[in-house]
Amino acid sequence: VVDGTGKVLDTAVVYPTFGNRQKDVAIAALEKLIKQHKIEHIAIGNGTASRETEQMTVALIARTPGVSYMIVNEAGASVYSASRLASEEFPQYDVNLRSAVSIARRLQDPLAELVKIDPKAIGVGQYQHDMPQKRLDDSLSGVVEDCVNAVGVDLNTASSPLLARVSGLNGATAKNIVAYREEKGAFTSRKQLLKVPKLGPKAYEQCAGFLRVPESKSVLDNTGVHPESYAAAEKLLALCGYKLDDVAGGRISELPERVAAFGEAGAARECAVGVPTLRDIAKELLKPGRDPRDELPAPILRTDVMDMKDIMPGMVLTGTVRNVIDFGVFVDIGVHQDGL
Repeated sequence: VVDGTGKVLDTAVVYPTFGNRQKDVAIAALEKLIKQHKIEHIAIGNGTASRETEQMTVALIARTPGVSYMIVNEAGASVYSASRLASEEFPQYDVNLRSAVSIARRLQDPLAELVKIDPKAIGVGQYQHDMPQKRLDDSLSGVVEDCVNAVGVDLNTASSPLLARVSGLNGATAKNIVAYREEKGAFTSRKQLLKVPKLGPKAYEQCAGFLRVPESKSVLDNTGVHPESYAAAEKLLALCGYKLDDVAGGRISELPERVAAFGEAGAARECAVGVPTLRDIAKELLKPGRDPRDELPAPILRTDVMDMKDIMPGMVLTGTVRNVIDFGVFVDIGVHQDGL
């Protein structure tokens, strides 16, 4: 059982596939945990006995209204559970419980959990191991870093493996950030990063725009606007008749119209930036703290199991892409067999 931040609250080991008696014992034990911790969602790994566990979960949900479940891709969870990082994070748990924690956290924030394992362990595609390994590592690591930087990282909640994937940071500086945070308390501004040991001005220049500080007094610290563009952002707001308080209060919905009325090229000259940078600044100001993943389709949470016999010609189904190969795409639509 994990809370909203991924902290482990409780553990239990059940054997729902070892006959009806063990299944009943498992349902009773899990029902107790659900009521005790007010659990809302259940994550089921898509590996061994996933289908049987799903059927048991549906029977459990029938006794606990308001709970839903989701099948989570557990690729790489076993690799993480046996890693040095997992043993440092959960020295008191065996590998099975570490895997369970990883699967639960993947339902909450897949990116924050997947950065802890080698991207090759996720099974990213056909013939991946036929490529030169260094080239494969460089390509996959680059994609992971691009994803982390595109989403942005909360400076006060991110783990060191997640921070290490931010441009300008590495494993050592990421650990120093976490150590500084644990010793001094939550960061209250981006500038405070310069006080972290071994994090110099150059690294700060590279990483600052990708790090978010929701607790900062300046709303700009919770956007993708780089500190070197703060003056341009404030100038743009002033040109359009706004203040920083309006950004925090969500009162700048007419910003694009006002920029257009002023003229993008003229506004860019006034702010001493290029037009593309001006557009990026305006986009970030409209939604401080935004997560681009919020614009993606919501995950499919289920309360009942679907069978092959439930599928009819002409049905439109939503699914999760599990694998991409030369001759097609395998999609999990909630039945035992992936569709092609």
